[in-house]
Order: sequence, then structure tokens, then C-alpha cells
Amino acid sequence: MSKRSRFLHGQSIQPPAIDGNISIVDLVDQTFNAYNAARFREACHLFTERMLQDDVTVGMSLSGAMTPAGLGMAAIIPLMQAGFIDWIVSTGANLYHDTHFGIGLEMRRGIHNLDDKVLREEGVVRIYDIFFDYDVLLKTDSFFREIITGPEFQKTMSTAEFHNLAGKYVLERSRVLGLKDKSLLGAAHELGVPIYTSSPGDSSIGMNVAAKALAGNKLQFDVNADVNETAAIVYGAKKQGNKSAILIVGGGSPKNFVLQTEPQIQEVLGLDEKGHDYYLQFTDARVDTGGLSGATPAEAVTWGKVDPDRLPDAVVCYVDSTLAIPLLTAYAMKKVEARKVKRLYDRRADLLQSMKTAAEKAGTL
Repeated sequence: MSKRSRFLHGQSIQPPAIDGNISIVDLVDQTFNAYNAARFREACHLFTERMLQDDVTVGMSLSGAMTPAGLGMAAIIPLMQAGFIDWIVSTGANLYHDTHFGIGLEMRRGIHNLDDKVLREEGVVRIYDIFFDYDVLLKTDSFFREIITGPEFQKTMSTAEFHNLAGKYVLERSRVLGLKDKSLLGAAHELGVPIYTSSPGDSSIGMNVAAKALAGNKLQFDVNADVNETAAIVYGAKKQGNKSAILIVGGGSPKNFVLQTEPQIQEVLGLDEKGHDYYLQFTDARVDTGGLSGATPAEAVTWGKVDPDRLPDAVVCYVDSTLAIPLLTAYAMKKVEARKVKRLYDRRADLLQSMKTAAEKAGTL
């Protein structure tokens, strides 16, 4: 008999019968054996065994309508509270819809194939199969317009500072209403997790800020600060000899914004760096269309976004994020002890100064 091929040393596929007693860890580890289920198993292992080591700073990008589906309160807040997510880049829409829950407004399960003209006539807005009253938009708009008239908002600030301030007011409204852990913005304020928006004008929050500007409100978003602060977070982790990991939910502008931190460090500021150490993405975007949402970690290597030596530690899982994130959260909570919350929001100025000093020494500033 010929010698067994070196390619036949993988675990034998003999999963146990699934019953009502199986744990999330055993379900993933023993029955997710092939295709995208296997990629998800690899994603769980990458996240829990490497990305959640104490010396890793974990950034998350968030696109798609995740918070309307309840994933803010169900998954992302628990991940932040456990110290598993250290900083976030989100679409403004996710933060706007997150606010509904924090100020006591409701989103409801619906049906995706109803007549939208009928829904419009009845004042119902839908996000695919999520329904809510049009008044939810009006009340949330009113909330943001009210808070941004306050004196602390009358200046130019990074979106992280804006979201931290807004989170303070969302949290206070939640407390008055007797709500707990409903808002991502509120939790981020409590935990010192900085949240950035790569396109601050592209959401109802930005629309309301723009409307108040017509009336003389002084709030402006400092996108330069966003670019530099996010790069400083990554540079600060790497300068200390630690690692940087990126968890990408969907794609779009938030994906690019978390990844461009490394080209900002290397290409623009001229600092010696090799790229993010760990890359984990959940996406349904195709590679062959050339869009950033479907771009692979191997392609990201050519831009300096991902360390080529770490490429084996990169996983792309082609699965709906609304399936992946709850399962990943449950798996991580079962497998990993909580980490110390890094409170990167409070350290922004020091991290920025450290990166600036390094760039000045390199002669690029």
C-alpha cells in the first residue's frame, strides 16, 4: 500500500448526532466541518485563540443594518463589556438606529414582501423585515437636535468625541426610562470605547447636524482627527510590541477606514510597520467585482494593510453577519475569560502625541 498523503492528516469527519444538550462550542468545533461552516469554525478559533490574547488591540468595523436587528444589545455590547472589542468604526446609520433603543423607542419584526405603498400609507418604515413607526425617526431626530444645541457641542470635534458625548445623553435617557444595556453608544461611553464614523454626513445623525448648522450651530466633525486618532490607536499597540486585530462585519467604508490605519502609518507618516496582525471578516460580497467590500486579506497585503507574515491568520467567512455575530459572541463568551477594558477613548491624546513625535523624528512632519 502506498504511503498516506500528507494531505490526509486532517481530522476525520465523524460528528456526533446533534441533540438538545450540545453546547455552542461543541456544535461549532464538531459539526462545522466543511464549506462556509468550516470557515466559521476557523473564524471562531482565530478570534478566541489569537485575537483575544491580552496583548492584542481589537478594532471592529460595522456596516449593514446590524443594530436595527438588535445585534448591538445582543452581541456587540457584551463583546465590549468583556473587553473583546477595543475600538469601532461604524456607519452612522447603525448608531442612529441604535439610539432608538436607548431612548425607549421600538423596532419590530415584520415581513419582507408586503406592499411598501401600503406600509407608507400607514406610516410604517421598513428595513427589509424590520418594521417601525415613522414617528420613531421623528423622535430620534428631535433627540439629536436637542442635545447638539448644548454648549459642549459648539465646536469642531472628532466623531469619537461626538459619539462619546451623545452616548452620555443616551445613557442618561436610558436610566430615566429604567433601561439597561440597550444602546451601543451608551455602553461605549461607559466603557471608554471610541466609536468613529468614516462618513459622518451619510446618516440621519449627520443630516440633523447639517440642519442645525443652517441655524448657526457650531458643531463640525473633524475627519482629520478621525484618521489620525485611529492610526494612533494601531501604532500605539504595535509600538508597545503588542498586536493589532481587525474584526470586519460586512464591508463598505468602515472596512476601509479600519484598514487604512496601516497605510497612514507606513505610507503617509513614514513609520516602520508591517500591517495588522489578525484579519477576520464576515461578508457576502464577491471578490471579482473589484469592490473593497469583497477584497481579500491577500490583496490588503499589497497595500500594507495586513502583515504578510500573518496572512495564514486571516479568515474570510462568506456568511450573513446577522448569523455570524451572535454565534461568534456566544462561542467567545463560553471559551474566553473577560479581558481588562482598555478604555482607549481616554488615551487618545497620548496615543496621538506618541505617533506625532515618531513622525517628527522620521522627518515626515
